[in-house]
Amino acid sequence: MALEATFRQLALALHRLHDAFNALHVTVGDTPPNDETALADGMENKVLDMMGTLHEIRKVAQKAQTAVTHSTDIDSARHALTACQERFHQIEQQFASDLVSYENLNEVARVGKKRRGWLPWANSIRQGIEQCRQPLEETSTALAACWQELAERLGSVNISMKVMNVGQKITASKPKIEDLEVEGAT
Repeated sequence: MALEATFRQLALALHRLHDAFNALHVTVGDTPPNDETALADGMENKVLDMMGTLHEIRKVAQKAQTAVTHSTDIDSARHALTACQERFHQIEQQFASDLVSYENLNEVARVGKKRRGWLPWANSIRQGIEQCRQPLEETSTALAACWQELAERLGSVNISMKVMNVGQKITASKPKIEDLEVEGAT
């Protein structure tokens, strides 16, 4: 796949991941009326935190896409992709530890069973979390494809040169005969 197309696929995968997290955020906030739980509030904060990190990733991914689109600045693309990768790992870790962990899913199920009117919420939360898995995997695959394209591009023999003018042009004029002095001559 072409370099530009690969980075476009990353942008699309990030967009789908954003949609999935946004849907989960709406679901988490859709609690039974006149009833609150620390679990729902905590989950809402965790999802918002991941969405904030995802927003940063999307901005940096746009920089990477721009770097490969116009003048193919591989170095800028590499730096931006590195930042994307680091932040994406944060999201993966948060997702694993905060949302799909046994403890969290068990607590969601417990609240659904113990509190009156919370079972539909708990079922929706489990389904919303599950619907985030595929966009996470797609984004991970898209990041790997971007790295592969960059590696292939860097592995090919490419020489690029930047010409820069530094300094100033100095010209000397020929001296006139009367300006020349001869030592010891009077």
